[in-house]
This record gives sequence, structure tokens and C-alpha cells, in this order.
Amino acid sequence: MSRRTKMINKIKELMYQPKYIRNIGIVAHIDHGKTTLSDNLLAGAGMISSELAGDQRFLDFDEQEQARGITIDAANVSMVHPYEDNEYLINLIDTPGHVDFGGDVTRAMRAVDGAVVVVCAVEGIMPQTETVLRQALKENVRPVLFINKVDRLINELKLDPNELQARFLKTIASANKLIKNMAPKELKDKWQVKVDDGSVAFGSAYHNWAINVPIMQESGINFNDIFNYCNGDNQKELAQKVPLADVLLGMVVEHLPSPDESQAYRVPTIWPGDLDSEEGQAMINTNPDGPLAVMITDVSIDKHAGEIATGRVYGGTIEKGTEIFFVGSHGKNRIQQVGVYFGPERVNTDKVPAGNIVAITGARNAVAGETVCNVGRKIEAFEGLEHISEPVVTVAVEAKNTKDLPKLIEVLRQVGKEDPTVKVDINEETGEHLISGMGELHLEIITYRINDKGVEIETSEPIVVYRETIAGTAGPVEGKSPNKHNRFYLEIEPLEDAIFQAIQDGDIKEGRVKGKDLASKLIELGLEKDQARKVWDVNNRSLFINSTRGIQYLDEIKELLMEGFESALDDGPIAREKVMGLKIRLMDAKIHEDAVHRGPAQVLPAIRKAVYGAIMLAQPNLLEPVQKVFINVPQDYMGSSTREVQNRRGQIVDMSQEGDMATLESKVPVAEMFGFAGDIRSAAEGRCLWSTENAGFERLPREMQKQIIKEIRERKGLTPEPYGPDHYLG
Repeated sequence: MSRRTKMINKIKELMYQPKYIRNIGIVAHIDHGKTTLSDNLLAGAGMISSELAGDQRFLDFDEQEQARGITIDAANVSMVHPYEDNEYLINLIDTPGHVDFGGDVTRAMRAVDGAVVVVCAVEGIMPQTETVLRQALKENVRPVLFINKVDRLINELKLDPNELQARFLKTIASANKLIKNMAPKELKDKWQVKVDDGSVAFGSAYHNWAINVPIMQESGINFNDIFNYCNGDNQKELAQKVPLADVLLGMVVEHLPSPDESQAYRVPTIWPGDLDSEEGQAMINTNPDGPLAVMITDVSIDKHAGEIATGRVYGGTIEKGTEIFFVGSHGKNRIQQVGVYFGPERVNTDKVPAGNIVAITGARNAVAGETVCNVGRKIEAFEGLEHISEPVVTVAVEAKNTKDLPKLIEVLRQVGKEDPTVKVDINEETGEHLISGMGELHLEIITYRINDKGVEIETSEPIVVYRETIAGTAGPVEGKSPNKHNRFYLEIEPLEDAIFQAIQDGDIKEGRVKGKDLASKLIELGLEKDQARKVWDVNNRSLFINSTRGIQYLDEIKELLMEGFESALDDGPIAREKVMGLKIRLMDAKIHEDAVHRGPAQVLPAIRKAVYGAIMLAQPNLLEPVQKVFINVPQDYMGSSTREVQNRRGQIVDMSQEGDMATLESKVPVAEMFGFAGDIRSAAEGRCLWSTENAGFERLPREMQKQIIKEIRERKGLTPEPYGPDHYLG
């Protein structure tokens, strides 16, 4: 029997023993060594040759990943690792580090229970390290720390053993500070990473060695020995004594939770259903015989097999040939195959039980974030996936040949399915198709993939996505229905910062309000009691509050009022961009007693016009997306790098210095960031490292408002000037 067949048989056997399973993600800032590390773990498990590990980039299946040397998609693989007297099934997801692909990290974190946070010893904790750690902790995923590229501290920076340890302690302290701030209350202390218990490892993924305190005690190798091995250019021998895979996977088995441990505390935060119900208990106890509960975290298209959905089985067992139900879309599909990932290929099995990561073939209705259950046994949907950043750059896409138009629409829908952080806007009337993504690189990759699916396209210059808001208050304003029989009186003001931030951070969920839980949260954040109890809808980081009393027929049109409010916020009156940060209060209403005269055709325009008119009276403003830009550059190039940022309307937020290297932290509008990569390289003569992180939206400078509004409106085929309030309220 070949080694591969043996491993596959072992995987199939271990799938049914949750305490011997570890579902883990590898997360880090870009270029800190995740994919090289994953390669070496696979080599340790005998899945690829150890000679090629690190260069092969086995989990970068996509040719764009190979060409650019970065990870774009999260990649799954299952392997078996012997530890002490048992064997363990490790389901590993290698995630991207580039800020443009952060959505993949969010989705992967829903599938796993533990994360190996990789930090470069030279750079330390970087902005994206913070972001991925935040994403992990938000999903109740337990971290361990691997400090990578230790050899560079010795060979390039010439640090002695004491300086090495001081550098490590600084990185560990920074990681623990983040964990303390962001981990669930009851786990803050338990999840701290510590050198002495072995939840921190040090090493070099490229040279295939790693060490932590338990291994030091076992092998007798200490920091001085490591220093000598690296200094003496003898890391090969070190890798034979303390192989990376053994040390790291040992740390994973020892410190990261198994599904039967983690689901007990993860399910209550990601599933809003009744925990005492049969399905709730099945998930908490990782029961393979309970009702089926699967959360889809990713969808990809396989040229031969069609759509492949990746998901985490939280309860029950998913079997090939059975029919499944999609809770969100209410669709049904018969599953063709189920299996587990074995790198770029999938190994089909007849069924996959609770506690595992599954690959499902034939789930045509699947989208990331969807909940799957048995037909006839509908369960409550899992909490939606909340992506930390949102699309800020758009391109218009056209098919080069008109005959490709139907295929282009099909491909765009596929792309939107594969990557839910891409916003695809298909306008079949005008033939204009817009794709919005996280940044320039994100859109480049998507464009490449559309071409790769056999449709040649042309794209416009990138367009920046703006938002609309207000700086003042207005009201009560009157919105009249077209038949003049219904009138609504609204007041409008900017939403309190604390509430806006809480919605942005996901502490307050968007959506129509059911139940009373929200009121206490809003009161805590400073909203008046009577307003907090009457919030009807949270949408686009705005609130819709019913401040009326005893209005007849109001309940019958409640849904229509919220629909009108939501559609008004989707394209605002200034430039048809989304509106955010408003608090809208319905103060009074006159509603026709006859249901025929208060239908959608009357209520929707009335409420929309009232919202638009109120916005135009309350000092309307455009907001632009902003990015934090971090630049690490030698002292000599600091001046030219600072100028580069300032020439792009950037503000320097912080400057620090370590040795002859300077670190600049700045904020720059996304609109000014095009072409930055080339310009910063020439400003620093190629001697800089830089990274970005999305920093939300800020007010566009007053002197630019008029010009930008005019440009957006002309691009969208609207009149150059927005209409005044009288147009809506007349």
C-alpha cells in the first residue's frame, strides 16, 4: 500500500474522532512566511518532497499566486501528524496576508478553531498581523505564535543572544496585548501566549527548523546553540535535530482546541438558535448523529467538477447523494460528492461527520456565509460573516465582443460567488457592469480571472467609491405620497459616533430589529431611552427610529417604511452613492384608512423623498475612503518618502526610529493611492517596505466637494448639480 493511500485511509478513520482533530488557520502579515511554513508542514507529513518545500508554494494553486509570489485564495489541506502515542488529523487553511484579500481570512476563521499567527522576527507585529489576529479572535479562534525568520536577526542584523531574547519578548508582549484587548472575556488570560508553556515557537520556515521551550528541554538545544548554528551557516543540521513540522504541529496539538472542546464555546457566539434544542446540543457536543448543520465558508469553481463549496460541519453528518437545504436562499440541491482537501486535489469520502472541514461537489445554490441543513429539518441560520473592510475601488467592465455579453454576466455572477468581498453590479438595461473590490491589486486579479474564464474584457480606469452623509440637522420635513393621501414627517441628524463605531465593529448587527436586546446596548452607548426602545431598523450604519405615538395603520405599513428608508440609503441624493451615519426619526404620519391608497407605490416614494429632502437640508457632505499607509525605510530616504505621502494629500500620523530604519505611519485618501507602488519605490530607490490597511471613510475637504460631486454625477449620466430640497419636498 502506497504512503498516500495509507494517509488517506488514516484521514478517513480520524474524521470520526473529534478529539484527535485540529482545524487550524495560518495567518500573518504579507511576506511573513505563511506559505513557506505550510509547505514545510506538508513536507513533514510526507505530502511533498522536503527538497522543494518553501520553493514549491504547494498551496498557491493559482497561477497568478505562483507568478506574483503571494497568496490570493485561502487554501485547504488535511494531513496526519503523530504526536506522543496518538495520531492527529490536522485540517489546515493557508490564508492570504495582503490587505486586499482579507475577506478570505474572515471566511477561513469561521471554519477553524485555532490559528498559528506567524510574525517576522525582523519586522515584528505589523498592521495586517493586528487585523488577522482581530479577525481570528472575533470568531473565537484561539491563537498560538510562531516567530519566523529568526536566522535573519542573527545573520543580517548581527544581534547577540541577549538582544535576540529582548526582541522576542517585545513581539510576544505586543501579541498578548492584542489578545487581551480582543479575546472573549472569560478566555483573555487562558489564551495569552507564553514562552514557558510552549505556545510560542521560534524558527525559520525557509530553513525548516523551529524550537520552543518544551523542545529545548527535550533536545538540550538552547538559544546560544541556535545562535551558533545560524552564525556558522549550519542550519541544515539544526533542521534535522528540531524539524519545523514536528515542533509546530506538536504545539498545535498541545495548545489549540479540538472541535469537541471549541464548539462548546464557539457555537453560542456564531449560531443564534436555541442551544437546548436538538440541533443546538448536536453542535455543542459535535454529534455526528444529530441534525445536519454546515456553514459554507468558501465557493470555488473547478473546471472539471463545477462548483465546489467548502464548509465546516458543526452538527450531524453530510453524505454524498443526499438532498440538502439552504436556509438563506431556500434552495435545495442533491450533493454529488463530499470529501476532504488533500492540497490541490480532493479525496472523496462517502460522508463527512461533525468537527471536519468538508468539500461539497454539486451544491449549486451555495454562497459563502450560507447555512446548510437536512431537507425537512430547517435550522436557524448561522450569524453572517462580517468582513472587516469593504470595497472602495470600482472598475467598469465591458466584453470586447458583444457576443460574449451573456457569458460575461454568467462569469461575473460566478466571480461574485467565489469572492463575496467583490461587489458585482450588473445593469442589463445600460449594459454597464461594475466590479468593486478592496484595492488595485484585488481588481487586477479579478480582471485576470474573468479573462481566464474565457471572456475577453476591457476595464475602465479605477473609480473610487464615495459615501454620503450630513453635518447638520433638519426637520420635521414632510414627505407626501404621489396621491397626496399619506404624509410622513421626519427629523434627521448625524448618528452619535459611539453608535456608528459599534455598528462598524459589528458589536451592533445591521438589520431590522427583532426583540428587545438592542435597546440596552444603545442606551449604554448614549442613546436616549425612549429612542433606543423604538429603533426599527439598522442599515448602512444608520438608524431608523419610530418616535410616533398611536398612529392608526402604522403597523400595516411598517415594512414598507423600512424598505423605503433602506432604498434611500442605497443611493443618496448628492451623487447616488451609499448614505451612512444618519439618525432618522419618524415624528408623525397621516395614513389613508383605505389599504388601496397606502400600498408600495404610495409609501415608498413618500418616505424616500422625505429622506432625500431632509439630507439636502442638513448640510450634505461626501465622504472619501482612506487608507493607513505604513512605510519602513532607511533614515536617508525618510524625507523623500514623507514628501511622497504629503503630495497625495496624506497626513503623517506617527514617526518612529529603530537603528537606521524609520517607520512612517500615515493616512492617505484611496483616490490618491493609484500608482503609489512605483512612486514610493523610486522615492526610496527600492529600499522600503510598505503596507496599507483600510481606515474607513473621512470627510472630503470642503474645497473639493463641489468638483468631485460634479464629476461623479456626470460619470453616472445625472445633472451636474444635485437637486435642492424643494425638488423632493415640494
